[in-house]
Amino acid sequence: MGKWFKSGSPWIWMTGGAVSISLIAVLGLLLMIAWRGLSYFWPAEIYQWELNDQDGQQYTLIGEIYDSEEVPTERLVAAGHQFDQAPGDTVKRYLIKTGNREFVGLDFRWILATDIISRSKPDDIAVIERSKNGDFYGYPVAVIENGQRLELKDVESSLMSHIDRAVELNDEAVKLQKSEIGSINYALEKLRLKERGYELDNKLTDARKLELEIARSTLQADYLVLEKQFFALREEAGRDSVIIKDMRGLEVTLKLDSILDVTYANRMGLFSKVGHWFVGMGRFISDDPREANTEGGVFPAIFGTVFMVMLMAVIVTPFGVIAAIYLHEYAKKGPVTKMIRIAVINLAGVPSIVYGVFGLGFFVYMFGGTLDQLFYPEALPAPTFGSPGVIWSALTLAILTLPVVIVSTEEGLSRIPSAVRQGSLALGATKAETLWRIVIPMASPAIMTGLILAVARAAGEVAPLMLVGVVKLAPTLPIDMNFPFVHLERKFMHLGFHIYDVGFQSPNVEAARPLVYATSFLLVSVIVSLNLTAIGVRNHLREKYRSLEH
Repeated sequence: MGKWFKSGSPWIWMTGGAVSISLIAVLGLLLMIAWRGLSYFWPAEIYQWELNDQDGQQYTLIGEIYDSEEVPTERLVAAGHQFDQAPGDTVKRYLIKTGNREFVGLDFRWILATDIISRSKPDDIAVIERSKNGDFYGYPVAVIENGQRLELKDVESSLMSHIDRAVELNDEAVKLQKSEIGSINYALEKLRLKERGYELDNKLTDARKLELEIARSTLQADYLVLEKQFFALREEAGRDSVIIKDMRGLEVTLKLDSILDVTYANRMGLFSKVGHWFVGMGRFISDDPREANTEGGVFPAIFGTVFMVMLMAVIVTPFGVIAAIYLHEYAKKGPVTKMIRIAVINLAGVPSIVYGVFGLGFFVYMFGGTLDQLFYPEALPAPTFGSPGVIWSALTLAILTLPVVIVSTEEGLSRIPSAVRQGSLALGATKAETLWRIVIPMASPAIMTGLILAVARAAGEVAPLMLVGVVKLAPTLPIDMNFPFVHLERKFMHLGFHIYDVGFQSPNVEAARPLVYATSFLLVSVIVSLNLTAIGVRNHLREKYRSLEH
């Protein structure tokens, strides 16, 4: 036994076991997040319960089973619940998602198994997905087309065709609002700023006033035409309605312009549910959020995360590589260089929120405020670059991840034999040519390793971004069709902050919980995709410059 311990085998097995347990834990966590998040898009079965309340009155409840648990009977009795017969030590209760928010008041409610008289699963119960007020559960009775009630045998097919029409018209209206109407508003704002700039420079002549007024009048005339088209599309989308019989037994009229889809989950087969799951996932990835981020999609957050990380990578890579090359190839070995290396290493241990405070004070207020005074005085006091934006977020995270790139690049440079440099110099190459053609290509895999680590850390950071650019809901993306097309001063959405906002700031915790898991899994997927892309580039560079090592 003593020889076995001295051989070091126990420590090898201990290390291997610890690594295996860590991998199993990480994979288990990812599987749990994926299951909790992706199962949200699976169409759940809808039940109708007949229940007794505490006063002995019978009522109907329609909804889907969201969760269940065993509750001690003593706790229920202490809370004031009375039982006709002793149910035992525990009572099972169900958390039911009822929807119909404007009529019921609560999206979720607990019901006890002892209060259930009967439970059924009718095929003609529909789940109405709406753009506001959440889902609606009930029985479609009839369709109202242009004020006339249509008594049809096949209500389902007629309802679907009318919903598709309303959704198509709404999409056209939103596209018109974001593209053409948005462009006119952007152009009008540019004219206002241009006029203000002339005033500040004392160059606002009568000729320029007339020119600006003509341009403004032309844009406003175009705006009125587009506004008329927009309201006409909205009016057409809201032309029809559907009559739904809800759990109260009352007929409720819902406008089709607020309905996105209708699903008869109880009559769907396996393949239909799989198709519905993929459609739900696609909408989650491609749509904008709604209902205080508790419904809809996360496309702006995905776009903002990827855009900010790529911008950060473009900024941090050249600065990190240049700093590493200077420290390793040019700087003399001495106390100053040693202190710089210690400072770089210590920067990696600074809390990220401190970088956020630094970015807010230096980049946003000092640097951005100076840019506004020098180049955008006509917009003041409203800031252009003097407020949090995507460029300041990228710069802040670039400084945060700079030590990682520097250290990784220096490690790569130190692995290159001195004989390679000496051979290149002996053949007549200058030091700069040696670095550019020999040393940097050989160190490029290490540079990519530093970039991979930087991307992995930056994509998951939230605390500094809350101070320098990220917001709960951004009205526009940093990229659009208005010149100069890339607007680095704009605020943006981020998947990490979206998770925080939905999970901790949402007024409806139960409704938001699945979206927290789904967004978390999506964030992990985005980080893995970015890392796999960088790893692929690194492996390509490693194979390309492998011949230089021999």
